[in-house]
Amino acid sequence: MSAAQETLRRLREARVIAVVRVEQPGQTAPAVAALHDGGLRAIEVTWTSPAPADELAAARARYGPGLLLGAGTLRAPADVQAAVEAGADFLVSPHLDPRLLDAMLEADRLALPGVLTPTEVARALEAGAQAVKLFPSSLGGVDYLKALLDPFPGLAVVPTGGVNEANVSEWLDAGALAVGASGRLCPRDAIAAGRWEELSEAAARFAAAAGLREP
Repeated sequence: MSAAQETLRRLREARVIAVVRVEQPGQTAPAVAALHDGGLRAIEVTWTSPAPADELAAARARYGPGLLLGAGTLRAPADVQAAVEAGADFLVSPHLDPRLLDAMLEADRLALPGVLTPTEVARALEAGAQAVKLFPSSLGGVDYLKALLDPFPGLAVVPTGGVNEANVSEWLDAGALAVGASGRLCPRDAIAAGRWEELSEAAARFAAAAGLREP
């Protein structure tokens, strides 16, 4: 089993990817700790945050291989190289760019290119992607995912955007590999104010909604 396939398997078990986007240096580490304490085992550090490679590397050093760590909002091949060197298990882009996707696939990590339309899904799969990120999934909702899976049965897809604790189970029951959650799980105002307990509580609610722990 390749590294990408193993990550795919583990993401299916993790069910929820917490997407961490911070605005000030030093906020990523406590955010990751809070989400981990709340019961989540897959966390994506976005490349729009300050010093993301350093923060991801620090999380890898602290939690080892037990925590799935992703690099998100990748927009250039250079981002991919930095993410791999920092220890990312999976690589996520908000869009479908052939040059970027090639770099992600060549890195021997699970690539999650951002797609929205059936054409983009087909192009990502033809390029060799094993999974895709449906973004922003709020545009079509769960019904759109169900419709997309008709022509692409078995598609490994991670809906992201508009996911909350009330609809996590709907996305998963509809066939999502896992879900990506940011705003409702990692509110920027809570991160900015250092309200880490709030993040832990949100993580616990998401974990319960995804069937990872008792409510």
